[in-house]
Amino acid sequence: MKKNSSYLKSPDLLPITHGDRKISTLGFAIIWVGMAVVLAAFAIGGEGVQSLPLGMVILATIIGSIAIGLCMTLTGDIGVEHGLSFPVYMRAPFGTIGTHIPSLIRGFVASCWFGINTYFGATAMNGILFVLTGFDNWFVCFLFFATIQVINTALGIKAVERFADLAAPIIIIISAWMYTTLSDQALAAGRDVWSWIESPVTGGAAVTAFAIVIMSNMGFWGTLAADMPSISRFIKAPKLERNWFKRNKGQIVGSLITLPIVQTFMVVIGAVSFIAVSNYDPVIALQEAASGIVLGVLLLMIVFAQWSTNISANLVPAATIFSNVGGPKLPFWTGVVVAGLIGVLVQPWSLFGIIIPALLIVGGILSAIVGILVADYYFIRKRRVNVVDLYKEDGQYHYWKGLNLAGLIAWVLGGGAAYFIQTYSFAVGFVVGAAVYYVLAKYWWFEKYQQAELNDPSDEKYLGITVGRDWIIEDDDDEKEQTAKTAQNA
Repeated sequence: MKKNSSYLKSPDLLPITHGDRKISTLGFAIIWVGMAVVLAAFAIGGEGVQSLPLGMVILATIIGSIAIGLCMTLTGDIGVEHGLSFPVYMRAPFGTIGTHIPSLIRGFVASCWFGINTYFGATAMNGILFVLTGFDNWFVCFLFFATIQVINTALGIKAVERFADLAAPIIIIISAWMYTTLSDQALAAGRDVWSWIESPVTGGAAVTAFAIVIMSNMGFWGTLAADMPSISRFIKAPKLERNWFKRNKGQIVGSLITLPIVQTFMVVIGAVSFIAVSNYDPVIALQEAASGIVLGVLLLMIVFAQWSTNISANLVPAATIFSNVGGPKLPFWTGVVVAGLIGVLVQPWSLFGIIIPALLIVGGILSAIVGILVADYYFIRKRRVNVVDLYKEDGQYHYWKGLNLAGLIAWVLGGGAAYFIQTYSFAVGFVVGAAVYYVLAKYWWFEKYQQAELNDPSDEKYLGITVGRDWIIEDDDDEKEQTAKTAQNA
C-alpha cells in the first residue's frame, strides 16, 4: 500500500502553492509566443487556400484559435485554483488507474509532434550541409537530429531549451521576411495572395472547407487544451478572488490574445508559401526565397527552434507521462527514449503529408477529454475538489479497481462521434463527451461512489486559492507520525 501511495504522491505531482507560482501575465504571453511558433501550422494555411481565399482562412483560424484558447482557459482554472496538474486531476473523472489511459494518448501525440518537428529540423540541417559540403541525405540528418535531442533531454542539458526565448522572436522575423518575399514572388507570377485560390469551392463545400480550417486549428492545440493545468498551476493568480476572469487574467492574455495572433501569423505564412511556390513546407519555401549564407543562417535558426520547442513542449511532457505510468521501474531518461522511438517509428515525414486529417482525428479524441474535464470540474463538482483524496490509493477516486467507468464510456462515445463526423470533430467530441459524462457520472456513477464535495458542497473545505488555501499533501511518513502523535495524546 505504501508503494502505491508514495507513487501517487511523487514530488512532481504534488499541488503547487501560491508562493511557488512564478509565471507573470507577461511571462505567460512570452511563453505562448515560443509555443505557438510551430512550423507545422504552415500546413493549415497551405491546405486552406487550396479551397478558400486567404481572408476566409484567416477568419477561420481566428475563430478556431479563440475557441481552443477558451477551452484551455476553462481547464486551466484547475491548475490556477488548486495547483493541480493534468494527470492528477484526471484521477477524478477517470480514476487513479484510469487516468493513465488518456495520459498515454497525450504522451503518444506529443511523441508524434516530436517526430514532425524533428523532420523539419532535419530537412533544414540537410539543406545547410548541402550548401556547405554537397551532402544530401535528409534521413541520416533525421536520425542524427532525433538522437542528439533525446540525449540532450535525457541528460537534462538546459542550454538549448533556453534558446527558445531567442528562437521564437527570430522565427517571427524570418516569417515576416518570408511573407514579403514570397508575396512579391507570387505577384510576379500573376498570383495575388489575397484573391488567388487553387480550386475555389462554393455553397456547402465552402462551409465544409471553412469548418475544417476551424477544427484543424483546434485540433492543433487539442493536446494543450487538456494538459493546460500542468502549465497554469505555475501562473501567478490572486488569492481570495471569486471572479473567474480576474483570477484567470494571466491565462486569458496568453491563451485568448497571444495564441490567436501568433497562430494566425504562422497560418498566413503557410498560405502565402503555397500560393508562391506550391508548397507549404517551410524549409522548401525558404529555399525558394533565399540562397547562400542568408539561407544557411535561416535554416540554422529553424534547426534550433525545433530543438528548443521539442524539448519543452514534446519530449519532457511525453517522458514525464511515460515515467509516471511506468512507476519507479521506468526512470525519466527511459521515458525520453520511449518518446523518441515513437517519434521515429510513426514516420513523421509521412504524417506531415496527412496532417489535416490527422489533426481532425486526434483533435476529436482529445476534445472528448476536454469536454469531460469541463463537465466534471464546472458542472458536477462546481470547482470544489477533495484534493487530499486524489493522492490516496484507496480514497474516493479509486472507484472500481481504479477506474471511473463514466469517464471511460464518455470518452469512447465522444471520441467515436468525433471520428465519424470529422468536419466538426472537436466540437462534436467536446459536446458528446461532456454531455454523456455529466449524465452517467451524476445519475449513475456518483450514486454508487459517493463524492465528499458533492455530499457536502463546502467552499471552505474544497476550494483552493479562492478561499486562500494552499493544498499541502502529507507523505506517508508524516501521516504515520501524525497518527502516532494522535494516539499518544489520546
